[in-house]
Amino acid sequence: MSASRRSGTTDELGPDEPERPGPDGSDLLAALLDGMDAALCAFDADGVVTHWNREAERILGWSAREAVGRRGFAGWAVREADAPEVESRLTSAMHAPGRQVHEFALLTKDGGRVLVRTQSAAVHGTDGKPAGLYCAFSEVHAQIDLERSIALSEALLEDASWGVVLVDADLRPAVVNAHAARALGTGRTTVLGRPLGELLTRGVEELENALTHVLAEGAPPAPVEMWVGVRSPDGEKRRCWRSGFLRLASPLTEEPVPLGVAWLFQDVTEAKLGEQEAALLRFRANQLHRASRAAAECEDPAEAATVHLDFALAGFADHAVIDRVEGPPAADGEASGGGNRARRLVRVAATPSGGPGPSALTGHAGLPVRYADGHPALQCVARAGSVRASAGTVAAEEAREWARARQWPEDTVHALCAVLRSRGRTLGVVTFLRGAGRSPFERSDATYAEDVAVRIAGSLDLAGATDAGARGASGGVEGGIA
Repeated sequence: MSASRRSGTTDELGPDEPERPGPDGSDLLAALLDGMDAALCAFDADGVVTHWNREAERILGWSAREAVGRRGFAGWAVREADAPEVESRLTSAMHAPGRQVHEFALLTKDGGRVLVRTQSAAVHGTDGKPAGLYCAFSEVHAQIDLERSIALSEALLEDASWGVVLVDADLRPAVVNAHAARALGTGRTTVLGRPLGELLTRGVEELENALTHVLAEGAPPAPVEMWVGVRSPDGEKRRCWRSGFLRLASPLTEEPVPLGVAWLFQDVTEAKLGEQEAALLRFRANQLHRASRAAAECEDPAEAATVHLDFALAGFADHAVIDRVEGPPAADGEASGGGNRARRLVRVAATPSGGPGPSALTGHAGLPVRYADGHPALQCVARAGSVRASAGTVAAEEAREWARARQWPEDTVHALCAVLRSRGRTLGVVTFLRGAGRSPFERSDATYAEDVAVRIAGSLDLAGATDAGARGASGGVEGGIA
């Protein structure tokens, strides 16, 4: 009968409905004690064991039936020689505030010894006086493992030299350590619960895809290198983070329930940029070497110039043109016989703008290119140095108009002009062109273009000398005949 039935009152169940039985206090206490992960025993004021749970039975082998009712641990759970010291430590907790922590060896039922760490505290009666004590204990190595795990978690989230972010099942940061907060350019608390898209400008899709995969399939077998864009007061910062992922599952459930993902990352931007630069330098050096070997097999020096241009174009630019100074080039400091004619350029070779293909020799008619004053190619010739130009961040139609005004293919957005110099004379200019899908030319690109220009200039100089020699030989024969 429920309390209401025993008191003669009625409740909402009605007189004919069956009562719902519930556990009494002793059943509930037994269930709680047996469900604990730690071993627990309790003593009354006289030192008699009153409670003994299943974890205590697992560790020592003594069942609750065998343990409850015994006075102290002497002779069964503790050696006789150790009993006075152990019992003194335990009973001291009845008269001390808070919990007392001790370590000592207990005996198992089969005679073995187990080193345990105990936490003991007094149990007070209704009058406030000590009525006994409880003692929770676990094997020392298990306790040390737990403490190590806790210490590791705290160290990762406080002092780690790499970023640690705990992401929940909704792919939102739940815990962020100090290193990760600095890398994200924000505080540890302001980042919590925010979508990753609010923290990163690039790489969000790749990162979310990795987190989703880990939640569903588990951790990848190796770290992943991802390029991301981080918001900063100065604009976007492009960083490369080497990331590792671990799926977090609850240890309190029979089936693994994902709690989220631990995302650990290191900033390897400088190392990756160094690797990319080294790889680029190796590739360009190989291209120069291969171009020199191929050009050496060309009978026509002008054809050798186009060979150098074709090899340089790979991975460097989308289009390229070679323009030579009209008329015989003058040495530095010498007057050009045509006055302003030295600044006029004639197209020598160009890559096809409609599709891929080798460079073609052009300009046989000797007509000058219609470059307006201030054109980058003319500036390059005047300065005898490299000139970079870019359309900038403008609309597509404005970029096409910018390219058309400079006599370049309409898809051109970035240009780099390198002067052709040989034997102290300016022979012309080679112009490399990039479309919108490429980045602007940088100083390292200009250095490479200048290396290519030296080789092209040598070939064009040889071609001019060969043509002049052929014309001189032809004139000498005709004079002899006359």
